[in-house]
Amino acid sequence: MPKNSAPALQAWQVLCGGVCALVITVGLARFAFTPLLPVMHVQAGLGLADGGLLAAINYAGYMSGALLAAWVEHPRWRHRLYSWGLPLALVITAWMGWTTSFAAWAVSRYVGGLCGAAGMLLGSGLVQGWLMRSGRRPELGLYFTGLGLGIVVSALGAMGMAASGLDWAGQWQGFALLGLLFLVPAWRWRPPEPPAVAPALAGVLPSRRWMAGMVAAYFCAGWGFVINATFTAAIVEKQPALAGRGPWAWLLVGLAATPAVFLWDRVARRLGDVRALQLAFGLQIVGVLMPALATGLAAALTGALLYGATFIGIVSLTLALVGRRSPANPGKAMARLTLGYGAAQVTAPALTGRMVEASGSFEVSLWLTAAVLATGIGVLVVVQREGR
Repeated sequence: MPKNSAPALQAWQVLCGGVCALVITVGLARFAFTPLLPVMHVQAGLGLADGGLLAAINYAGYMSGALLAAWVEHPRWRHRLYSWGLPLALVITAWMGWTTSFAAWAVSRYVGGLCGAAGMLLGSGLVQGWLMRSGRRPELGLYFTGLGLGIVVSALGAMGMAASGLDWAGQWQGFALLGLLFLVPAWRWRPPEPPAVAPALAGVLPSRRWMAGMVAAYFCAGWGFVINATFTAAIVEKQPALAGRGPWAWLLVGLAATPAVFLWDRVARRLGDVRALQLAFGLQIVGVLMPALATGLAAALTGALLYGATFIGIVSLTLALVGRRSPANPGKAMARLTLGYGAAQVTAPALTGRMVEASGSFEVSLWLTAAVLATGIGVLVVVQREGR
């Protein structure tokens, strides 16, 4: 069979393999850090400021991966980098439990960011390209259920391993072993290496002004995403009456995110992509402010629910929209867009960790996050006009 001929894989296999890849490269290599941050704070002496710094280092790795994805043109290398990221994600997850060195943790978080970029950008580009070549609807909602599922796996895994008596190090290693279950389908059902770009598609690109607006809006989205992705469990644990409930809030984020992508695809078909994004930004603002406006478990869980239901929609709609406008190389366009997202992910958690340690509360950082998201809505209004 010729190398670039139609693959024998079915659509459900490609999508299922992609979902499993996201569980590994993002759900475990990145998201496991969120429910384990309070445990590492108590058992390993990791301060919130240093925890925020580790999250920033993780996103520096993610942004480095985005730069690499934007630079690499050859389909073969894009496919290889994606493939290498799958087993490497499990190695660096186990590494977190093998040492108490902050420098080693930092290396693990950085490489984990590279793996996350492989799953999010290279993987989604390969899957969307395969869908377009196969004549299927190039939506990524089903693919990005892997993000919500990854959160669910990280939350349930942390809760189960804590109940069994494992310490923080044992939980990291347990996550690596758990990831082997997802590695098999992720590896076997990888999207095949894409063919060379057709000359007719090579020049199909969005305008620079439109792309710049999308980068700015995605920066704002990245700020909203990373604050909750890093500190959701810690925000809940910070309230004395809610001690021990942090993993439950994180679990709710994943449970809300997993089915939400289907709903956002439907909303986008009715309202249009940009208006759907504006709605998602607005609802996320409400979710971000819930813990700042009210105390108690109900407010914390409502905020987690709204965050989970909206961040996944913002990611899925944005990347799919940009990918469709760049059919020659969707992954490269997504990578360029993600540089704005990554810049926010590097700066926001480190700043928030310092603000929390200085004030003793997450309230100021939550209001700042809401203001950044509101700015994103304004940018999307400009993007919508430019698109017209």
